[in-house]
Amino acid sequence: MALNNSQYDAIMRDYYRRQTTHRRQKEERVREVREKLPRIREIDDEIASASVQCARKLLSGGGSSLSALKEHIALLGQERREVLLAGGFPEDYLELTYDCPDCRDSGYVNGQKCHCFQKAEIDLLYTQSNLCGILEKENFQTFSFDYYSDELKEELSGVSSLERMKKVYAACRQFVRDFDTADANLFFYGDTGVGKTFLSHCIAKELLDTTHSVVYFSAQELFELIAQKRFEKTEQTEGILDAVYGCDLLIIDDLGTELTNTFVNSELFLCINERLTARKSTIISTNLSLKAFKDTYSERIFSRISTSYTMLKLFGKDIRLLKKMARNRPV
Repeated sequence: MALNNSQYDAIMRDYYRRQTTHRRQKEERVREVREKLPRIREIDDEIASASVQCARKLLSGGGSSLSALKEHIALLGQERREVLLAGGFPEDYLELTYDCPDCRDSGYVNGQKCHCFQKAEIDLLYTQSNLCGILEKENFQTFSFDYYSDELKEELSGVSSLERMKKVYAACRQFVRDFDTADANLFFYGDTGVGKTFLSHCIAKELLDTTHSVVYFSAQELFELIAQKRFEKTEQTEGILDAVYGCDLLIIDDLGTELTNTFVNSELFLCINERLTARKSTIISTNLSLKAFKDTYSERIFSRISTSYTMLKLFGKDIRLLKKMARNRPV
């Protein structure tokens, strides 16, 4: 995903800050050295004078003495390094330094984004995703099938909790693989603590690490922000809601836990519809059954979700409770 203007500007302001800091540090080192080693100032003045002469020779076509001037500048440079070393300074003490020597703190190498710029993108997207910290613990690498039973089976289908989770897990992996080529959306539903939020986090981390923008909100947080925008219109809520509608992936967690009313139904439909129209992916999770979801929200919301989202049911034991029991179990 291409960064929006404000995101790009934020990163470039950081590069400008780095450049300014390093120029200032170099100026301070130059002042320090010239005070302690007066010969350094003399050498710098001679190098500057010889460089001007070189430029004039090039412009006038007098190339015969150009090599001699270059050799003289090289000798002055060597003397400069020797004076620095003799004075107790590293020979490169007066050189401009960089946080990233590869791009020299410009963000680009040969017109392409430097690795440091790509990292800055990821860091920024993580910060704005509302998921800082949690994704280090909840991701595909830490996911485990151990909490899903092969014996616990769904009454109607006869499918076990483990079988179902393996299919859901595969669908999540496929969602990530096809993210840039398929217009896909996911709807997780099932009891509390069966892994819906965890899987959302797994997907979020994979996409953030490949510089896609991901925004995560619980349903309650999201609708509170939307209400603020509608009735207060602060600069902060404007920016956040731009991200809600424009991010590559929006995650709405625990839908059904918010105070549901006509306003929420209207805004939820608008959000879902706008993102479908813009071909932006969304993941919704809820503890409600499909019947309860349909009864809670409008028919048109259920219709849009059931026809435009992959519906993934999870069931099993409450993993949070299992983990708590394991922590409290005597050794």
